[in-house]
Amino acid sequence: MEKNIVYTKIDEAPALATYSLFPILEKILPKAGVGIEERDISLAGRVIATFSDILPENQRQSDELAYLGELVNKPEANIIKLPNISASIPQLKACIAELQEQGYDLPDFPENPETDEEKAIRAKYATCLGSAVNPVLRQGNSDRRAAPAVKRYAQKHPHRLKPYSKDCKAYVAHMEEGDFYANEQSVITDKATTLSIELNGKTLTTLDVDAKEVVSSSFMSAQKLRAFLAGTIKDADEKGLLWSIHLKATMMKVSDPVIFGHAVSVFFKDLFDKYQEEFDKLGINPDLGIGDLLKKIEKSDKKEAIEADIKAIILEGKPNIAMVDSDNLITNLHASNDIIIDASMPPVIREGGKMWNKEGELQECVAVIPDRSYATTYSTIIEDCRLNGQFDVTTMGHVSNVGLMAMKAEEYGSHPYTFTCSEDGVMEVKDSDGNVLMSHNVQKGDIWRLYKAKDIAIKDWIRLAHERGSLTNTPIVFWLDSNRAHDSNIIKKVVEYLPEYLAQKEIEYYIMAPSLAMKYTLKRTRAGLDTISVTGNILRDYLTDLFPILELGTSAKMMSIVPLLAGGGLFETGAGGSAPKHVEQFLKEGHLRWDSLGEFLALGESLRMIAQKTGDKKVEVMVKAFDSANEAYLENDKSPGRKVGQPDNKASHYYFALYLTKALANQNEDEELSKTFAPIAKALKESEEKIMNELLGAEGKPQDIGGYYHPDDNKAQSSMRPSKTLNEIINSVK
Repeated sequence: MEKNIVYTKIDEAPALATYSLFPILEKILPKAGVGIEERDISLAGRVIATFSDILPENQRQSDELAYLGELVNKPEANIIKLPNISASIPQLKACIAELQEQGYDLPDFPENPETDEEKAIRAKYATCLGSAVNPVLRQGNSDRRAAPAVKRYAQKHPHRLKPYSKDCKAYVAHMEEGDFYANEQSVITDKATTLSIELNGKTLTTLDVDAKEVVSSSFMSAQKLRAFLAGTIKDADEKGLLWSIHLKATMMKVSDPVIFGHAVSVFFKDLFDKYQEEFDKLGINPDLGIGDLLKKIEKSDKKEAIEADIKAIILEGKPNIAMVDSDNLITNLHASNDIIIDASMPPVIREGGKMWNKEGELQECVAVIPDRSYATTYSTIIEDCRLNGQFDVTTMGHVSNVGLMAMKAEEYGSHPYTFTCSEDGVMEVKDSDGNVLMSHNVQKGDIWRLYKAKDIAIKDWIRLAHERGSLTNTPIVFWLDSNRAHDSNIIKKVVEYLPEYLAQKEIEYYIMAPSLAMKYTLKRTRAGLDTISVTGNILRDYLTDLFPILELGTSAKMMSIVPLLAGGGLFETGAGGSAPKHVEQFLKEGHLRWDSLGEFLALGESLRMIAQKTGDKKVEVMVKAFDSANEAYLENDKSPGRKVGQPDNKASHYYFALYLTKALANQNEDEELSKTFAPIAKALKESEEKIMNELLGAEGKPQDIGGYYHPDDNKAQSSMRPSKTLNEIINSVK
């Protein structure tokens, strides 16, 4: 069991890449005695598993996520976890519709459930929304960093960052009152207990907590949020800035969609005022965006008038709104999953404080991030660039991260305990003895949430941070704000536990509020010095996209290692999302520009863990071969090109297989492995021209893979393995 790797089947671009890469791994890894198996935790797979009880036997699927949820709590766990969709409601509805078209008799998603049956269906589907996968698998804290070879390559082959104008007006707007930051309360539990969350004495839900757990709650005022949003729209108009909003409505699947809905109805206020009666009749929900609204008005006899008014607001209204797709007038407010902050803000900084406008041109923007808790990090970096100019990729230091995420730590685990207040009154958190631990006066429509972090997870996070600092001789910075109630309690834990590790080895460390931590880190970055950011769950996510995109051009090339609390390992393939635009290009013209370097690196680390645990000499040889292949892949610049006619993801897998088998053939530590792979490496090299012609010859035409969310495996593999020569050579491994 210690020599088995579980490879996750997931969604979109990395799922397509797996159809090409996995058959290669299946042939090579067993020669070192390492097994590899695939487990389906894709959105479609999870939907099918959730409703398998009502499906015919030939369509049923086991709950692979539940299986992995058990595995991560065992010492033998060794999982390669690729990026998956954190589904918004529109994405989930599209997935359901596709499965229904494929013959799966699934119920429709009830947007506004009324009957008990509809409520039960909605509850089952809710388990597939948002961050359904990560909290289950991440039973350990996060160690995200760039491999030295990746960093060196980026500095040697720098991507382009656009300059900031001398009078740049771009800025980040956040609330000054009434947000989660302002209203936060926090406690450290003195004993294990059951907490109840109550609104005006009525219990909304209960939860069990351990002793010494940090439990926090807060709320955002809907009234103050709407006033803030209106103010940013007015300010953007007066300053001639592009207006944009940045949220995390996928992971924060209860709170942020509501914030998004307020943004939709405030920006399009005139539209909602004019057609409110019609929208009520059609069941329009602003939380689902303008894209969903446009689908629902298909049933309306006022369709043409509504469409014309929407177009007029986008084209003629003020201010300009940021575009996701300028050619098709898809705005920042069409779908909440298009404005994922960790993916949408780094390009703003990369492009000199600009986003795309309706003319398809870059324009300086106001980036609206309502809650102050983390908005200040982006505000600080934009201000730094205004003062000091754009970063120099060739010299900038590396910012790695140690993130607190084990056991559903902090806000990303908050969705079961997030509520839109149904009435004015008091939200209270009580322990099992009836003591009120936290209390908020709320109004109807306010967004209230509870989040927590277990003591064992926090202590392991501090240990891991110290370990990384001591191994690299690099300063570690805890991004914690003593003025936030939650962070203040986390700081108490740092002060309590860190000395235990400092007694073993002294390291340089700091505790700073996020804005100050960002200033400190940027000063070092510009001086070419490395820094380890030590953060909570959300900043972990934000920073491990932000800095890699600036440093490396992409976050997909980051190593993401999760030492599991039970002793196993979870190896995530970067932080770059599942790249839906890559899929669009592939379906249109057969070219997949997804870079599997993240997978190559994760596999190397996965094998390294096996070698360290078992001392197996064959596995040690395989680890060295993976390291060698990764170096050769970078040195020879075999990352996929962006355009048809350039080598793509399929070609990158060929070259990785070539470098890997060559390394195995040329080593002299294991004669059996050398003899096995010498003819394979020779055949791959000698067939290079033929293989590349077959791969490139398959491009330039539409691809039918049988489904977007739920592809036909045979069709997808055929599209992603078009080289008969390559397939025959790989299949000849005996």
